[in-house]
Amino acid sequence: MKPIRLMIHGGSGRMGRALTRISAADASLQVVAVVSRSPMAELSQGLWLAPEALADAPPFDVAIDFSLPSGIANLLAVCRARGVALVSGTTGLSDADHAKLDAAASDIPLLWAANFSIGVTVLRRLVERAAAALPQWDVDIVELHHQRKLDAPSGTALVLGAAVDAGGGKPPTYHSLRAGDAVGEHSIQFSGSGERLELIHRAYDRDVFARGALFAARWLAEQNKGKHRLEDAVQAIVRSG
Repeated sequence: MKPIRLMIHGGSGRMGRALTRISAADASLQVVAVVSRSPMAELSQGLWLAPEALADAPPFDVAIDFSLPSGIANLLAVCRARGVALVSGTTGLSDADHAKLDAAASDIPLLWAANFSIGVTVLRRLVERAAAALPQWDVDIVELHHQRKLDAPSGTALVLGAAVDAGGGKPPTYHSLRAGDAVGEHSIQFSGSGERLELIHRAYDRDVFARGALFAARWLAEQNKGKHRLEDAVQAIVRSG
């Protein structure tokens, strides 16, 4: 089988570099372009692409986006024009940005997630079930990330808060910590009278998220147009054995 051709959008960031490095060691994937504001010395010749030249990117099957909200409109336009899939993990998006993603899903396969950890995908379902079982308990969501992370609460914390809402729990209170080089930690605490239930996910290596995004890209390359979820991809693989 031919490798899946990837365009990595936001290549100079931590996630972009991890995606490029891991893809290079995977024969089922081929990075054909890496989009970043400045040239990247570690890239093979011809791979770097400036954002303003995005429309001139070589043919690709899936774009993987870990950039800034300001770049999402241009990327969506290129993907829709070419009819190719998009996996996005960019957080801090506005309601208008999410509306653009929803609109694009009418033309292309699209998967957006705030967190590409398989463990967090399972955690979201556990949180919803806990909220349904403990609707009168107070809920606190505590998240810890590295000091350079801009959005707070994190996108993952908001997704977990939405899971609390979906389960019928009390509106959660968010607590955001920024310290050192922490990769990511999320704690969901349900507090009742004299007891507390705590669900925790800790990521120790950023490659966890990169591997999850590449897993999603492989799966999405075979899907029809529409808005897909990482949870859908995980469940499909489990069902297939």
